Amino acid sequence: MPMRKRRTRGARLTCGTLVSAATAALFASLVTPAGAQPEQAAPAAPLVRESRPVHSYADAVRESVWVDTGLDGDGDGRADRVAVDIVRPREPAAAGRRIPVIMDASPYYACCGRGNESQKKTYDADGDPVQFPLFYDNYFVPRGYAFVAVDLAGTNRSDGCDDVGGRSDVQSAKAVVDWLNGRARGYTSRTGDTPARATAWSTGNVGMIGKSWDGTIANGVAATGVEGLKTIVPIGAISSWYDYFHSQGAPLYDANPSWLSDYVNSPEAQGRCGAVQDRVTAGTPYSGDLTPAWDERDYVKDAGKVRASVFVVHGQQDLNVRAGQFGQWWDALAAHGVERKIWLSRTGHVDPFDYRRADWVHTLHRWFDHYLLGYDNGIEREPAADVERAPDVWTTDRQWPPRATTTTTLRPAPGAASGPGVLGRAHAAPGSTATFTDDRGLGELDWAARIDSATPEKAGFVTRPLSRDLRIAGSSKVTVTATPTTSTAHLTAVLVDLGPATIRDYTAEGEGITTLTDRSCWGASTPGDSACFKETAARTADVTYDVVSRGWADLGTWADPREGRPLTPGRAYTLTLDLAAADHVVPAGHRLALIVGGTDKDLLDPPSTTPTLTLDLARTWAKLPLVGGAGAFERATKGRAPVLPSPTRLPSLTAPVPPAAATGPRLPVPGVAR
Repeated sequence: MPMRKRRTRGARLTCGTLVSAATAALFASLVTPAGAQPEQAAPAAPLVRESRPVHSYADAVRESVWVDTGLDGDGDGRADRVAVDIVRPREPAAAGRRIPVIMDASPYYACCGRGNESQKKTYDADGDPVQFPLFYDNYFVPRGYAFVAVDLAGTNRSDGCDDVGGRSDVQSAKAVVDWLNGRARGYTSRTGDTPARATAWSTGNVGMIGKSWDGTIANGVAATGVEGLKTIVPIGAISSWYDYFHSQGAPLYDANPSWLSDYVNSPEAQGRCGAVQDRVTAGTPYSGDLTPAWDERDYVKDAGKVRASVFVVHGQQDLNVRAGQFGQWWDALAAHGVERKIWLSRTGHVDPFDYRRADWVHTLHRWFDHYLLGYDNGIEREPAADVERAPDVWTTDRQWPPRATTTTTLRPAPGAASGPGVLGRAHAAPGSTATFTDDRGLGELDWAARIDSATPEKAGFVTRPLSRDLRIAGSSKVTVTATPTTSTAHLTAVLVDLGPATIRDYTAEGEGITTLTDRSCWGASTPGDSACFKETAARTADVTYDVVSRGWADLGTWADPREGRPLTPGRAYTLTLDLAAADHVVPAGHRLALIVGGTDKDLLDPPSTTPTLTLDLARTWAKLPLVGGAGAFERATKGRAPVLPSPTRLPSLTAPVPPAAATGPRLPVPGVAR
């Protein structure tokens, strides 16, 4: 568990049903936001700082509503309706009070499930919802919130067609926010005309949350600026769909988004949505060229419209929704003054409920209490960033990146003929070069394992062993000047921490966690919806190198990021690669490496040719966000470095590896953005 473990007040409950025991006066003191006047407030009522579980989960209202999106995505001549499953306390409605909403809009409620246990929605014989996946309903409904689970268009019980992050996806959820605020039409059935209205019980204050595609939709809805959306909590979420499938023109592992819609569309949508899928395929070409369809699915460009606060959560070793997604979103929100908070783990594509459970539930509770109920609990004044340094070891920062972070230029230079080059502050002599040949059978972990050998598939550059810790915090850039021998070339740039460490094994099943058999309970249960979930523990690996950040590009986009073009063999091209945001401390005694290679196996598709590339080292450099800037780097690369213990090969890694790479993890092949 976390080093900074906090006692969670009122979080861990026994599995079972909560009984409502609130009197009218107690009810008023618990659900009235700070500063508001309840109808019959006691003269000396204490300031409310936390919602408490005073409502019956067993007696909660469970209902389904279909909201009109105003679109006709499936072309059947009528507006699409999306299914909205709702669970909310019965007591506020009976008392004439209104409550806020926590919403998770997802395409996965029927096809694939949510959470570590792949929970799906279930319904009774009348079609009323019985099970809501995850703990949000169990925990928050007794505390005076409604929980709303939206089926994106084309999925589960909704009309329309899923369009992979486009207008239909975003409008599926935005229309529900509008309905909760009385601005859109809802109905009690999928095809009937009986209206359903939320204004009798909803305050209109909405907080969206979700992991992966769900969190992506939260980003997209926030980027519309819709009124009533007070906060979003995107977990491992996409901010630009182009950057999920491509990186600066280079296609990543499966650069065709239409298969995702086929994966999540309901069986009946499969037969009616072929034209939508064809349009998505035509508009998002494998070539990596930027198109209007990609612009439609880019939420970063609309960060200036965001009115909601944003609580970003991401795994720094997420190779599905890669860390560059949160970095560009975070920076764009910062540029527009959006109120933000961030958690960065060392896991892969994992929900914080499964790596820091007690702290997560407690923090999320306070976050929603503040932004949806208006409680003055101080969470917005606390440190903005929590960062995992080692498995279950966390630190905090008042802001992120820290105030002392300064972009610092490091430069590669030749080293000994049999070893790596040098990475430092000095310029390489004019005419200095390094040459490598693309080998599509190798990737970043192979390169890192062979860093101290001059192997033909990569160019590597290392600092001397550090005398002090050196922290990287933010997004890096690597500019290369490269001369190819063929008309196509892909490039990868990687920052690597060279030295022994125990890390979360993000390459193994679970991506850094192991699921246990014991369960803990977080809220109230019913026979059809348990609040008890399997516990987890950190799954670790002992390694001698750890990838800090990575980036990829098609050299053919050197002149225009919107369109690749053929290269002229023998001509030099200059291109800047954007590396994923990271927060990593390279410890004293370790070395920092910059590696430049071609195809990154299992992460990047290869080019159509097999180029050899020659780097002009005098016109190649890295710009790194270092805490303490150039001075910190100078101090860390002077003086005596500590002597580290000799590394040993340990059997904690989960995949067979060649001897040269035996002390590093192996990359998994990324899968669906769940």
